Amino acid sequence: MIATISGTESAIHNAGEMPRDSRSLASAGRFASRLDGASRPGHFRGVTTVVSKLFHIVEPGKAFFGQKDAAQVAIIKRMARDLDLPLEIVVGPIVREPDGLAMSSRNAYLDAKQRKQALVLSRALKAVEAEIHAGLLDTNRLVSTAKQIFAKESEVRVDYIAVVNPHTLEPVNDVSKGALIVMAAYVGSTRLIDNVVSGAKK
Repeated sequence: MIATISGTESAIHNAGEMPRDSRSLASAGRFASRLDGASRPGHFRGVTTVVSKLFHIVEPGKAFFGQKDAAQVAIIKRMARDLDLPLEIVVGPIVREPDGLAMSSRNAYLDAKQRKQALVLSRALKAVEAEIHAGLLDTNRLVSTAKQIFAKESEVRVDYIAVVNPHTLEPVNDVSKGALIVMAAYVGSTRLIDNVVSGAKK
């Protein structure tokens, strides 16, 4: 059986088989306070709890996740490994609009002005990728480049910009061995995320 996970929130809302008064929660371990976990305390604990219950109920042979939620992907992969779950985690690429904006249900909350402002995320990622391709490997300078791009959209509030190991989400000093460039920002009241994996070795 195959399970497709399009978003943790939808899994929570639609999983009628799951008891809502459960007092047993899965732990996200060291991932709990990284990236989205830092700005949304308890988020990754909820992710691991709901997804582990879903895997137990469905018992899929494969589970599909989207690369846009890169931190979630890393956590679910680690959870499946740690719990010896007999399934394959398949990661689908980010799907983008023609102008580069990562597709998301949250984009519907953006008005016309905010929709244009939201493109700063993909512009920042492209600028960082261009510097990496030019030979710049220092993560501090790469983050600085992204911040400069965001500074041109003063109404967009950055949550985080980070360069991390795509498997552990730990910060890296350079991208020579591959890295996940990941960012989150508020456009109005809408929180958007985006990322790119650069030069990752399999």
